[in-house]
Amino acid sequence: MPTVLAKSAVDMSPLALFLAADIVVKLVMLGLIAASVVSWAIILERSRRIAAINTQAKAFEAWFWKADSLDALYEPASKATHPSARLFVAGMNEWRRSILNLRAGALVDRDGVRSRLMSVLGVAIARELDDLGDRLNVLATIGSVAPFVGLFGTVWGIMRAFGAIASSQNTSLGVVAPGIAEALFATALGLFAAIPAVIGYNRLLHGLGRLEARLSAFAEEFHGLLSRQLDGMEAR
Repeated sequence: MPTVLAKSAVDMSPLALFLAADIVVKLVMLGLIAASVVSWAIILERSRRIAAINTQAKAFEAWFWKADSLDALYEPASKATHPSARLFVAGMNEWRRSILNLRAGALVDRDGVRSRLMSVLGVAIARELDDLGDRLNVLATIGSVAPFVGLFGTVWGIMRAFGAIASSQNTSLGVVAPGIAEALFATALGLFAAIPAVIGYNRLLHGLGRLEARLSAFAEEFHGLLSRQLDGMEAR
């Protein structure tokens, strides 16, 4: 009897359940494992990237307020690759185009310049956030679909268990246990893939929201600084 129990325990291990499953349940299990790997890769990569961007944004903002002039900051900022620097460069490009018209003696609509600057900064923020959030839909999809894929494996495993009962005319636990165990294992894998994906999606979405607030605050301060410079110029 101890030998039989030990054998049963071994047969109920995850690897044994996978090997004993039929092709449909195996495909479901492999798909859920692959989805879990993909979701963890996205979570780790985006978490590190957002953390790095926040650190870079903090350093750039400190550098921005210590700079002697905006023109002196433009050259090194144009070589940087983080969102705060690209936001600054986009605003400066629009500012320089407007100032060239002013210095050339052309009539400049100051309200129009302010409006264009705010529009350019808003577009730059939206572009950066869109780039950072382009993989979050994958997490949302895995989080919502994985439990149902696991449920499909569950239903298939139970159907297989009933098939085993019908073919053997035996309702003993030894007959139905393998199919039921495969079904429950598929359910567990569905949750294993879905739960981290949902938590990761919410956390990354929160991180993007905080980053958007930071970039928007910087854009407002930058816009205010350029607006004051515009007011200080000789009217034409």
